[in-house]
Amino acid sequence: MGVKLGQSIGGRSRSGGDDLVEAHEINVTPFIDVMLVLLIIFMVAAPLATVDLGVDLPASAVEPSPRPDQPVFVTVKPDLSVAVGDDVIARDALTTTLDAATRGKKEERIFLRADKAVSYGDLMEVMNLLRNAGYLKIALVGLDGRS
Repeated sequence: MGVKLGQSIGGRSRSGGDDLVEAHEINVTPFIDVMLVLLIIFMVAAPLATVDLGVDLPASAVEPSPRPDQPVFVTVKPDLSVAVGDDVIARDALTTTLDAATRGKKEERIFLRADKAVSYGDLMEVMNLLRNAGYLKIALVGLDGRS
């Protein structure tokens, strides 16, 4: 709350005494400070609130990139067995089989495909096996969604 002092003329106040007049004006500075703090809080918290949204990914309508002459396919079957090319292998033999298929070239792209029945967690396990084996270029294979 603010106070206005009377104007003095010749050392005496115009009103004749030491009366202080209250100013009935709202000080909006604290209000603006509080609103800016709330704005920052909501700006930080808004992206965090969208984590629990369900995702229904569409099929890709992008022109597929050209395949190499002899691509290396790793397939995860519905029974969670892993195949390199057409040969079903044990998961612990994945590194040696891929090294033989790529002739030891770790920078070669590996095409990973999985059945619809394979869960996301099981697919991630195979991707982690590929990463641990040193194969960091992994392409996910899907059906062409273009009509």
